[in-house]
Amino acid sequence: MAGMGPPPKDPSKRARRNKDQHAQTILRFERAEAPDLPDFRINVGDDLVEYQWPERTREWWETWRRSPQAEHFSSTDWEELLSTALIHAKVWGGDLSAAAELRLRVAKFGATMEDRARLRMQFAAADEADAKRPETASSRARYGDLRVLPGGEGPAAAGGS
Repeated sequence: MAGMGPPPKDPSKRARRNKDQHAQTILRFERAEAPDLPDFRINVGDDLVEYQWPERTREWWETWRRSPQAEHFSSTDWEELLSTALIHAKVWGGDLSAAAELRLRVAKFGATMEDRARLRMQFAAADEADAKRPETASSRARYGDLRVLPGGEGPAAAGGS
């Protein structure tokens, strides 16, 4: 029931104001195209050898390139994900000590349902729902061209019940 309870406290006397302590910086967003995994060389002994990405890392990279999250990645996001690809390659190469770091990094991009919930990401379901809705004829097609009858009252006033 409205009006019950004490009146609200004067805002100037509240202990918590929950204001941002620092001003927010608004940046211009520029979507960046997903790059390919780069070719590069690594030192093996005294030789420079072409690095071979693990096949599983190539598949992982393509998954990220096609993901809905990628539509919102800027150039710095792709750079961070590229560094993460090196960690992914290390894990899939057998170095499980890097698994925790990999999990922390992909969480920043919304890899799992839990990560997306924490980041307040949500997939749009409207298009899918509209596609499932059966097509129905318009009301004009179902009921014809309805119009008011002369006399203005309709059948109920003419003695119908």
